[in-house]
Amino acid sequence: MLRVGRAVACVACKNLVSKNMGVRFRMPLQKLHPLSRAIHHRYNASANAQRPPHCSAARHFTSMSRLPMRPPKPPPGGHGGWRYQQHRNFWMLRLASRLLKLRYIVLGSAVGGGYTAKKTYEEWKDMLPDMSAYNWVIPDFVWELSDQIDLDKLTKILPELEEIAKLLPELPDFDKIGENFTFLKSILSTEAPGDTPVKAATEVPVTATPEASDKQFKKSSDKEKVDQLQEELLRTQMKYQRMLERLEKENKDLRKVVLQKDEKGIHQRKIKKSLIDMYSEVLDILSDFDSNYNTQDHLPRVVVVGDQSAGKTSVLEMIAQARIFPRGSGEMMTRSPVKVTLSEGPHHVAMFKDSSREFDLGKEEDLAALRHEIELRMRKSVKEGQTVSPETISLSVKGPGIQRMVLVDLPGVISTVTAGMAADTKETIFSISKNYMQNPNAIILCIQDGSVDAERSIVTDLVSQMDPQGKRTIFVLTKVDLAEKNLASPNRIQQIVEGKLFPMKALGYFAVVTGKGSAGESIDSIKDYEEDFFQNSRLLRDGMLKAHQVTTKNLSLAVSDCFWKMVRESVEQQADAFKASRFNLETEWKNNYPRLRELDRNELFEKAKNEILDEVISLSQVTPKHWEAILQKKLWERVSTHVIENIYLPAAQTMNSGTFNTTVDIKLKQWTDKQLPHKALEVAWETLQEEFARFMAEYKGKDQDDIFDKLKEAVKDESIKRHKWNERAMDSLRVIQHNALEDRSITDKPQWDAAIQFMEETLQARLKDTDSVINDMVGPDWKQRWMSWKNRSPEQHTRNETRNELERLLKLHEDHTAYLANDEVTTVRKNLEGRGVEVDPALIKDTWHQLYRRQFLQKALQHCNLCRRGFYYYQRHFVDSELECNDVVLFWRIQRMLLITANTLRQQLTNTEVRRLEKNVKEVLEDFGEDNERKVHLITGRRVQLAEDLKKVREIQEKLEAFIEALHKEK
Repeated sequence: MLRVGRAVACVACKNLVSKNMGVRFRMPLQKLHPLSRAIHHRYNASANAQRPPHCSAARHFTSMSRLPMRPPKPPPGGHGGWRYQQHRNFWMLRLASRLLKLRYIVLGSAVGGGYTAKKTYEEWKDMLPDMSAYNWVIPDFVWELSDQIDLDKLTKILPELEEIAKLLPELPDFDKIGENFTFLKSILSTEAPGDTPVKAATEVPVTATPEASDKQFKKSSDKEKVDQLQEELLRTQMKYQRMLERLEKENKDLRKVVLQKDEKGIHQRKIKKSLIDMYSEVLDILSDFDSNYNTQDHLPRVVVVGDQSAGKTSVLEMIAQARIFPRGSGEMMTRSPVKVTLSEGPHHVAMFKDSSREFDLGKEEDLAALRHEIELRMRKSVKEGQTVSPETISLSVKGPGIQRMVLVDLPGVISTVTAGMAADTKETIFSISKNYMQNPNAIILCIQDGSVDAERSIVTDLVSQMDPQGKRTIFVLTKVDLAEKNLASPNRIQQIVEGKLFPMKALGYFAVVTGKGSAGESIDSIKDYEEDFFQNSRLLRDGMLKAHQVTTKNLSLAVSDCFWKMVRESVEQQADAFKASRFNLETEWKNNYPRLRELDRNELFEKAKNEILDEVISLSQVTPKHWEAILQKKLWERVSTHVIENIYLPAAQTMNSGTFNTTVDIKLKQWTDKQLPHKALEVAWETLQEEFARFMAEYKGKDQDDIFDKLKEAVKDESIKRHKWNERAMDSLRVIQHNALEDRSITDKPQWDAAIQFMEETLQARLKDTDSVINDMVGPDWKQRWMSWKNRSPEQHTRNETRNELERLLKLHEDHTAYLANDEVTTVRKNLEGRGVEVDPALIKDTWHQLYRRQFLQKALQHCNLCRRGFYYYQRHFVDSELECNDVVLFWRIQRMLLITANTLRQQLTNTEVRRLEKNVKEVLEDFGEDNERKVHLITGRRVQLAEDLKKVREIQEKLEAFIEALHKEK
């Protein structure tokens, strides 16, 4: 039975099966050669020890097991016959007695040997590594032995396996493997054709004793031998692993060469977009999609979550095979989600979704630039007063041999808000993480720091809330090297990777090492360090970790398999959901906007942009005459009060021609140097704004869409705000205005008449304003009181009495000066007091000012009518007191200055400022076009949102259908 038990164990180990994550791994036959050799030696030693020393057949134990038991021949002679018969009878009795004892020995040996063999087989089965990658070494029909062991068939195929071993000289220790094949073949060939393993087992223990069997079982379970076998198995596995990596590297180089040839157009064929790139485009569109039809984004992606500084980013970098993320010592570096699309390509490069620049990941300067760019984008996405942002940064990484998948690196979960962070940072990170993990098809890559106490972890509780059954969670224990060094009980690591320490459940558990913690480590050095660590680690040697649970490479393969499995299971369902959403959106548009085109926000912005540019161009079509008329009118409205009140009236009230001209010249010079150019430029700038607004208003009446009103108003205000008038124009304008006011020579009668008309219109307007002021002061007259039922207030009554008293004074003194003397004020006040009217001296002076002003303007108008015929005397320089028309000359100088200033400003507007305004408008439109938030704020409404959603749903559906078609072709 011992032989049968060991034979069965040896043969059965050729088809070891372990199930982990739904994958079946088989142990190649070559890996068992130390096991077979040990069984061979032990069995030979046991068999030879049970034979007598003089037995010549001791060299081969299996020949004695098949010798027939025949009685010895009787000696010759008659007397020996009875003795022979008697001896024969006793011999037969002894034989019967021994046979009765033999059955218990056989039965006990069979039961004990079978149990021991089964236990040893289970121990070896758990210790054996994952060698499924080498199934190609053994023919497929060998695996049929797992269901039924046919020794005859195995005997026939052993020569083939031996030949295969000899044909692969590069593989290690194949000479020993060939010896094991020959040994096993010799064992099987010595059995009779009709013998079965069970029959052979019943014949083996004929010469065995219970003491020898016990000794043999103790040796087979010797712990030192088992440890040696484990170490040899691990060494062999690492040899195969290095050989596999070498083959993968060669394959990667070959694929790189092929892809480079395709890029250069050697095969003259167009390279189609990769499957993962098509899928990533769909995710990019979905990240900006906000639907009101309950069509949520349930497409799979790998969500990387973990505590802060747990090694999330390092794991992602190992999968991407490049140090692409910014790093810091303990501070928060990941401030916004980063979506990384991994795909295969000829060159190891990275690129942002919204940029055409490629970063060569093989160059350190490009890596540094990429890390800096990611950090800048993160900080830019964080709003003022916040620490993290929900905005996603989209990055694609391509390279030879990279597993295809989409990963999202989230900000690390924190337990406490520290100084410098926003108060809601912890809640914001939890919200962002839950938003990604609540997707039922998202694969959660839960990262746990193995170097700290497991009880300090926050992320495991969060993950267990989002995925209680662990159907889409993969647990990763990082920094295992530090954990093994620091933990007093390595069994704690085994409990973690077996899912017994945390309350969360997971699809699989992995243990990885992401370097020694130095920022300058390369990916290759980290890989070598990880491989060396696990090769020498007692965690793997003692069976606490399985071979398929370690290294980031195995993790990457497992995550990629889960990702694509989830994609295939869910993508068609998502496509159907978006198809239904598209139907609902199209129906709503047809019912509400049947005659309008489906223009999204960007298309509407482009339409509004063209309209605004047309309106700006219309400014250049304004005629010079129109510009000058508007400028002259607005400029006079702005300066007329200053001219009348501060220049004309003070000069005219001097009642002296020489004094009048002197005063006018001085005041005009002061005015020109300080105020006039500024006022002129203000008028020109306001005129330009008003004309721009007028054209926009006129264009609006021409069937313009009112959805653009808010945008156009914002563009107009921003353009005007940015526009700055050319400061150098002020100096030249000052010189022009000064020269215009210095000229006193009126050359022809039309100019004289135009000046008189200008003066008359101005004085009449001032006289009308003065009469209005006086009427407001004194209140309604008797006619208005009787007809309109209005009464005077007490103040108006006082003003009226004061006016009547001052008018009597003006009639007595028509040549009175502009100001009352103090004694005159006292006289007026006493006269009013005599009539029972109490009045303040300030009120008397204020009323006098308006009355004198009215009288002066009336006299100035009379003098203006007299000067209509005074051009002849002016031209010949005749001195006539009645026809001294210095005031007419003053108004001619003012009028001429207005004409020249208007012409100068018009030239500056048409030649410079209109073009600069047009340039500013274009710049503002460009800035608004790049600012999506501003466009959303300025172009709003259900119509816009409906067109936006409809466009995105169509695009998503089309891309999903194209992706599904490519996915089916790949299958």
